[in-house]
Amino acid sequence: MRSTRIAMSAALLGTLALPALSAISASAAAVPTAATAAPAVSCQILPPLPYEVHTSAVTIRSKASASSTALGVLYKSHKFSVSKKSGNWLYITDKTTGVKGWVSGTYVYRDVRMCLD
Repeated sequence: MRSTRIAMSAALLGTLALPALSAISASAAAVPTAATAAPAVSCQILPPLPYEVHTSAVTIRSKASASSTALGVLYKSHKFSVSKKSGNWLYITDKTTGVKGWVSGTYVYRDVRMCLD
């Protein structure tokens, strides 16, 4: 009697799952293919993302070293430009204060853009 009840439960679950599976495949068929989708913008023509400060502030230093003299502080809200790199260090010009020096690439970097062409 117990095995009959298990067999009936399995049969019932199988019939309940069948409409759900066919509904999934029917909706998947409605997804546009690459041939019908709008053409994607090529990754080759996108400009690189700008450098940003990814903490509240970072120390501007005289050399590309954490033990070198501090020249100023680059705050997240400041505008700045990057003119060169050395390892994980960036030579920047803080356009808000005019201070030039090195900042750690641990705190100042470009976000990564991923293209799925």
